[in-house]
Amino acid sequence: MSAEITCSANGPLLVRGEFQLLDPASQTFDLEGKPAIALCRCGHSQKKPFCDGSHKTVGFQSVVSATTAR
Repeated sequence: MSAEITCSANGPLLVRGEFQLLDPASQTFDLEGKPAIALCRCGHSQKKPFCDGSHKTVGFQSVVSATTAR
């Protein structure tokens, strides 16, 4: 599997490519027909783990720059 994950400025994580998304019980989310998904970073989505746009109304701010993972 190959995926690309983009940290959008003041918004969700955008995931594209081939990947699986698992819940805490290791059950796979049905993403059939979805070439990309947006995962919530603000914690306010009513559709977690997916973004529902709540970051816009709660004033979530986070701009990420690439660094070395530690």
